[in-house]
Amino acid sequence: MTTTQALQAGFMEVSTSNVSDALDRLGIECQPTGIGPLWGECGKVAGPAMTMRLVPLAENRKETTTVIGTLQAIKDANPGDVLVIDLQGRLDLNAFGGVAGATTKHYGLAGCVIDGLSRDIDEFKQLSLPVFGKGFIHQSVRGRVAYDGHNIDVQLGGNTVRPGDWIIGDENGVLVVPREHVEEVLRIAQHVKSVEDHVIAAVRSGEDPIEAHERVRYDDLLKASK
Repeated sequence: MTTTQALQAGFMEVSTSNVSDALDRLGIECQPTGIGPLWGECGKVAGPAMTMRLVPLAENRKETTTVIGTLQAIKDANPGDVLVIDLQGRLDLNAFGGVAGATTKHYGLAGCVIDGLSRDIDEFKQLSLPVFGKGFIHQSVRGRVAYDGHNIDVQLGGNTVRPGDWIIGDENGVLVVPREHVEEVLRIAQHVKSVEDHVIAAVRSGEDPIEAHERVRYDDLLKASK
């Protein structure tokens, strides 16, 4: 098992709530993205970011079309990566569709996260491909937006995402974990989950809930490390 696979397996066992608490403890800011799964059984996603940015046509600086640029980003990604599409939160057009989804699945990416909308949700369901965004729409991306590059720094819900930063997504939302802190964040998230599981088990066994919380110093879990 590679390091990436081991980290992915670990993050799949914790929630974004646990990860958010870990970021709080380390004093690492990650704004809420307003991005979530695009259907009920979407599944979780975790992996290093392969980033891509789309911009208004008036800002077009490249000859590569949006479709070709997207496919090139997918081809250049590593298996297990998460495709991150920066569409500046626009809600008037699609940024990721069925052909891109099938290609993403074929090349072994973990999923896609969009600061914007997607379409072809039915196809993603059939692929069992996790796709996160701000909603869905039927319109094509072609001719409505321009490709501005991939494997570059982008924005996701107000957060900077660098290539290789980790993206974690589940029913609670999407988080960005700086690549240099990913192992420490996972370790703390696992600890947070363990403590919370212990408190819940204690309450279910009949222990007073306040005493159960105080015994593990639950309120101190979010205090930033010195």
